[in-house]
Amino acid sequence: MRFKLTIEYAGTRYSGWQIQKNARTVQGEIDRAIREATQEKVFELYGSGRTDAGVHALAQVAHLDIGSDLPPESLRRRINDLLPSDINVLRIEKIRHRFHARHDAVARSYIYQVCRRRTAFAKAWVWWVKEELNIDSMRATAQHFVGRHDFQSFSDDEPGEKSTDVLVDALDIHEDGDLILVHIEGSHFIWKMVRRLVGVIVEVGRGGLTPADAASMLTASSELPARLTAPASGLFLERVYYEGDPRDVPLQNAAGQFFNRYGATTPSRAGK
Repeated sequence: MRFKLTIEYAGTRYSGWQIQKNARTVQGEIDRAIREATQEKVFELYGSGRTDAGVHALAQVAHLDIGSDLPPESLRRRINDLLPSDINVLRIEKIRHRFHARHDAVARSYIYQVCRRRTAFAKAWVWWVKEELNIDSMRATAQHFVGRHDFQSFSDDEPGEKSTDVLVDALDIHEDGDLILVHIEGSHFIWKMVRRLVGVIVEVGRGGLTPADAASMLTASSELPARLTAPASGLFLERVYYEGDPRDVPLQNAAGQFFNRYGATTPSRAGK
C-alpha cells in the first residue's frame, strides 16, 4: 500500500533530510519511527527532495510503501508518538500506487526569514542582518531572477553535471514587523540556489551590490553568490505542489504574528 505523508520539521538538529551513515537526519528519524510503529522491516520512504543541514520544512512530502494495514490516522499517531518533538507528521493519506513524491511534483516554494533585530528566541529560524536594508532595492533585484534563467552562478553542483536552467515563477519580498520574508516559487531548485539568491538580494539591500550587479550573475559566471550564501537557519521548504493543487494559497508566515507578539518566530501549523 502507498501512503502520502506531509511532514513538518525544524532542521536545526539534523544533517538534512536524507538518511546518512553516522549522521542524524529527518528521514532517518521517520524511518526508525515507522519500523517501531508498524514492526515492518521492509518498506520504502521516499521524499520529494532533500533539504540541507539546518533547513526546515512546513510541508515536506514523502511517499511510503508498506505492507501495514493500519488506517492512515492510526499510523500517523503511532509514528508521531515515536518521533522527536521537532518532527511532526501532519497528514497521512492513501494514494494511488503510481504517485511519486519527487517525480510527480510540478513546483516547490520556499520562504526565507530575515530578521532586522536581535532576538533571544529565534536564532534557529532566522538570519539576523544587523545593517539597514533597502527593501525597494531588494524587490527590484528579486524581479531580475523571475523567469527561466541559467542559475549556474547560484549552484554548488559541478558545472556540466546537470542542467542549471530553472524556471522561477515568483520571487517576492514581504515585510511583517521586524521580519523580511523572501518567498520563492519555481519548477525546481538546484543545490544551494535559494540561499545564494537570498544572500545576493540581502547584499543589494545592504548597499554592497546594485540590482544590475546581481542581474549580471545570470549571464556571466560569478563566484560571489557562493561567498554570500545565506545561513541555513532562515530557510523553510513551504510547499510541494502536485497536479491539481491550488497555487494561490496564502503565504505561510504565521511566524510573523508570533514573532511580533513574543519576540520569536516559528511557523505555526497543526500539531499531533
